[in-house]
Amino acid sequence: MEAGKTGKRARQVLCPAQKLCLGMLAGLALLTTAPAYADSCNNPDALGTSRTIVVDPREHPRIGTMQYAQTLPLRDKEVVLTFDDGPIPKYSNQILDILAAECVKATFFIVGRMAKEFPDGVRKLIRLGHTVGTHSENHPLSMNRMPIEQAQKEIEDGIANTTAALGDPALLSPFFRIPGLLRASAVEDYLASRGIQTWSADFPADDWRHVSSQTVHDLAISRIKAKGKGILLLHDIQPRTVAALPGILRDLKAGGYRIVHVEAATADKPKTPTQPQDWQMHPVSETVAITRWHKVPGFSFAHLDMLPAPEITASDQLLSLTENFDRARRPRGAAPMTAQAPWPPRANMPAPTTVDALPVPAPSLFEMAERHMQPIKVLVRLPHHAAHEPGVQSAKNDGIARLISIDASAPRRTIPGAIPPGLTPTAAAAAPR
Repeated sequence: MEAGKTGKRARQVLCPAQKLCLGMLAGLALLTTAPAYADSCNNPDALGTSRTIVVDPREHPRIGTMQYAQTLPLRDKEVVLTFDDGPIPKYSNQILDILAAECVKATFFIVGRMAKEFPDGVRKLIRLGHTVGTHSENHPLSMNRMPIEQAQKEIEDGIANTTAALGDPALLSPFFRIPGLLRASAVEDYLASRGIQTWSADFPADDWRHVSSQTVHDLAISRIKAKGKGILLLHDIQPRTVAALPGILRDLKAGGYRIVHVEAATADKPKTPTQPQDWQMHPVSETVAITRWHKVPGFSFAHLDMLPAPEITASDQLLSLTENFDRARRPRGAAPMTAQAPWPPRANMPAPTTVDALPVPAPSLFEMAERHMQPIKVLVRLPHHAAHEPGVQSAKNDGIARLISIDASAPRRTIPGAIPPGLTPTAAAAAPR
């Protein structure tokens, strides 16, 4: 007890600004105690943390395939756990206990005003070996449309309050997640100019919605299986997340998944060597067929020797084209020139040496036999006027017409009862019989 009083008086003497001094002492204590907590794991059956990767935020300023082209350089079945919006001791401490029981490390994105209200909860994260990033000052869901000056203030105030809670700027990782993932290019560009890496995620568990803990568990596992690896987005201020997390970790272990911890590169901590394709969710392998057409390669010929022209035989001449392709080109807009059609080909057949003559047909082939027909009986109507003329006895006898027998094969003659040529019906009726 006396030693404690002496130490307190010493601090008062050495450090007139007590707040600053206490913060520095707390930071030194965290630096000395953090490795002890990070390396301690008394559960041989725990899921554990398989490895730690160190990334340079300036080389890869945006990660998470929910919004960006790149993600963390993970191998198949590797998962990074992240938690937003804390700390709230009631739930955040339970999350930390679950992670500690499974010897799992995660990345926490802190809201500035929560860090200001619960600084011990932020420092506890470092003591347990987790990574601490920031999540703005007040968690506004409008950073995609607010003025850039206001967005900068949200970012800087959140960093300032989280750094004050930690007591040492070196303990804060340059990682930032935009609230609600409501990204904006101006915000992302500002973060990149500050050397801060913008984190999205590869799959959420929807634990901020009004769903059951079983739904949170099922969504997390199904989405991890669908992509095979990536960053899982959770919230350490939700009771449903507290209830779902043990089952998520248990099923990840049963499925052969591994947890990866992420830290930021520093002068004393070099980045993990990677290849550009490692930052892709599913990089194209050389052994996998590419699903797009290849470009036509530019062929280069070793020599330009001409092949001999084939010998033309008589049968080949039947298929020769008569079109002349060496004629001068027709000017643009000129009338089309008449040209011989190249098809069908004109065969150059040799003239025959002998000509076969057909026999001359006999004259009898062109003779037609005389046809003898039977007399045809025809009813001929008499002229209408002849029936009323005097002296026409025949018209009075039969009334309208008489039957005349005509021989069709006889020479031309006047049909009885007909009007001779050149006479009118009246003259014909007056003619003597």
